[in-house]
Amino acid sequence: MPDECVFCRIVAGEMPGDIVYQDEGFVAFRDISPQAPVHILVIPKMHIDSSADLTDEQQDLAGRLIIIARNLAEKEGIADRGYRLVINCRSEGGQQVPHLHLHLIGGRKLSGGLG
Repeated sequence: MPDECVFCRIVAGEMPGDIVYQDEGFVAFRDISPQAPVHILVIPKMHIDSSADLTDEQQDLAGRLIIIARNLAEKEGIADRGYRLVINCRSEGGQQVPHLHLHLIGGRKLSGGLG
């Protein structure tokens, strides 16, 4: 765990987070700067810098991120209306925290989709 990683510190309980889901390998918590009424970050507890650093052996981990987000969308009541899943990769891709995370965003009509 890199000492400077904010998300690793949330996982370790060293920093507060509004945690909405947790299991042996993943944590999900509300974004501190939400872009919509529902804005949850889903992260692996294991530190991985970005999606570009995933290995072929971590396919199950990557898939689990999406399944957890889908389950949270159902729990939050946004699954039927629709939601957005976003993974930013590295600085030019908009990633602000160097720890792999998936954004679950919804609860209102979202604009600017890619299709």
